[in-house]
Amino acid sequence: MEKQWSVLETPPQSFFEEHPELPPIVATLLFHRKLTQQEDIDIFLGPDYSRDVHDPYLFQDMEKAIARMKIAIEKNERITVHGDYDADGVSGATILTTMFRTVGYTNTDVYIPHRETEGYGLNMNTVKHLHEQGTTLIITCDCGISNTPEVALANELGVDVIITDHHSIPAILPAAHAIIHPKIEGEPYPDKTLAGGAVAFKVAQAMFKAYADEQEVLPNGEPRESAEKWLLDMVAIATVADMVPILGESRTLTKYGLIVMNKAKRIGLKKLLLEAGIMHNDGSLKYPITEETIGFRIAPWINAAGRMDHANVAYNLFVTQSPTEAVDLAFKLNQNNIERQTITELYVTEATKQVEIAQMDAPLLFVFHESWNPGVVGLVASRIKSRYDKPVIAMTSNGEGIMGSGRSVEGFNMIEAIQSMPHFFDKFGGHPMACGFTLASPDVKDAFQQALTDVFVEKTNGMDVTPKLLIDAEIDLDTVHWDLYDLLEKFSPFGQANPKPLYLAKDVTIFSMQSIGKTKGHLKMVLQHHSKKMHKAIGWGLADTNRGDGNDWGRMLKAGDHVDIVCEIGINEWNGNRELQLTITDIRKAEKAS
Repeated sequence: MEKQWSVLETPPQSFFEEHPELPPIVATLLFHRKLTQQEDIDIFLGPDYSRDVHDPYLFQDMEKAIARMKIAIEKNERITVHGDYDADGVSGATILTTMFRTVGYTNTDVYIPHRETEGYGLNMNTVKHLHEQGTTLIITCDCGISNTPEVALANELGVDVIITDHHSIPAILPAAHAIIHPKIEGEPYPDKTLAGGAVAFKVAQAMFKAYADEQEVLPNGEPRESAEKWLLDMVAIATVADMVPILGESRTLTKYGLIVMNKAKRIGLKKLLLEAGIMHNDGSLKYPITEETIGFRIAPWINAAGRMDHANVAYNLFVTQSPTEAVDLAFKLNQNNIERQTITELYVTEATKQVEIAQMDAPLLFVFHESWNPGVVGLVASRIKSRYDKPVIAMTSNGEGIMGSGRSVEGFNMIEAIQSMPHFFDKFGGHPMACGFTLASPDVKDAFQQALTDVFVEKTNGMDVTPKLLIDAEIDLDTVHWDLYDLLEKFSPFGQANPKPLYLAKDVTIFSMQSIGKTKGHLKMVLQHHSKKMHKAIGWGLADTNRGDGNDWGRMLKAGDHVDIVCEIGINEWNGNRELQLTITDIRKAEKAS
């Protein structure tokens, strides 16, 4: 389906006049991100750790949570950190276990469930197992808020639970000892969109405050603020990987987290970067680590552990102090990722066939195969959604029943729809744009599909669900230079609610072009606009014959053609060289050739 190109409105002249110090393009981008007040603009363009990171004790249950942990430490109780199997959950577990090590407490354990055999969040068997192992305090990270029955069982067994989470709030909250969650009703904490790893970090901040002496030094001799900041690499990974809005406090934490990641102090991170080809053997980086490095290189490797093997591989990599163990674990992560890539391609091919045979006119797509690896169905849903620009549910059998993962489109709150039909599920959870679930019985599959389709049709009745490409401004490519790039970089890190700016360039001439990549699915181009100045560009997937819009631009275009393009302004780095490069997001034949 072709995307609708929509150029966002130009700010009123009064806005430019109120901010004469800002270049027009910068003012335009700020306006589009609803940053119109000077204080918000200053925080956005110049995040400051000491100013823009909130006091963790603003969480209403934080005092209670820290007090319970201190009692557990004083009584030498066994504390188990219960994480999750994705990059956010692994990062959160790393943060909390590092926190205990930093304050000198060792009677701790970590438990990360197996994606396929245990599923998301706490479960009854895990609670019983941890109790039998002597645990008296469970601290969840990136999960727990939907585990009301499991927390009730823990209470019956005399095990206290502290929940740290950020997922959608259920109708009935668990009766946990304390809940650290920015979205629960009445919670005064100002930043409502923290990732799970960031919520865990707030607990670590509070714990460090509780254990620092008058000189702000922790029991291990480390300054409190230094201990906090060295955890920010995990916060950046969690925030980018879980695709929460990178605004407000999350933006500040991610900005500083990227600084920490580029210093690469953590042994496991170093070995991962080396194995991924991001770091030289001498320990220097081949190119700076950015949010894109996390999103496209690091997070997929971490997630591959939970999808193909067990997330403990990724967790152990980040907490190990042994260089030898780190090398082995990084290699294993790489192998997991290669396997994940291979089977994902096979599954997407099968899912595409299912859609094109019977569902091309369906408003909501369902793909299913009984032998698909449950750890990969979310990737299948994401890829099919990107191809057809429709909500997708991908399902498979997990031995005991049917589990699935969904990806939505703008305008349809998928988790809200799932919550409206709880009778279909054994368990479920997620966000407005994504969900995961296990059906109560394989027999309800058809009824569930019909019910969800009906809800989608009802909710989107009269709504234009044509995918839109929101463009910040029209631009003359001949004005693109390093000074402009440096200005635009002030908007990084990019992500949810702060996407990379998109620009429209009309009537651009293709000077040269070639198809590249293993399957020749990408286009490398040299463009000219209003002068003979050359502009290098890359169009990922533009020549893919399976593009959702049906356009194979590798065959449809040639040198000398005039095109309109939507693009990002970026850089290409190789062997220490840097050059400006346009990344083409979408392309069309020019409406009016010159």
